[in-house]
Amino acid sequence: MNTFRTLTCALLLAATLPAWAAVTREDAAATAQKATGGRVLSVEQADAGGRPVWRVKVVTERGDVLVILVDVATGRIQ
Repeated sequence: MNTFRTLTCALLLAATLPAWAAVTREDAAATAQKATGGRVLSVEQADAGGRPVWRVKVVTERGDVLVILVDVATGRIQ
């Protein structure tokens, strides 16, 4: 019974932590590149409104630098 309680507590704790691995850095870069057609310059972990996101900096063919936020849990652009 003690092992069950420990496992349950560990699972509950894990569920409350940000899931940085749900959408990988590479997935976020690919999403931003596909959406903009540009070249990815950098990908960093960030927080937007209390939610974990990937902050992807992209340069377009016209030379514009864009920052795309990709939700870590869903992979959607915010």
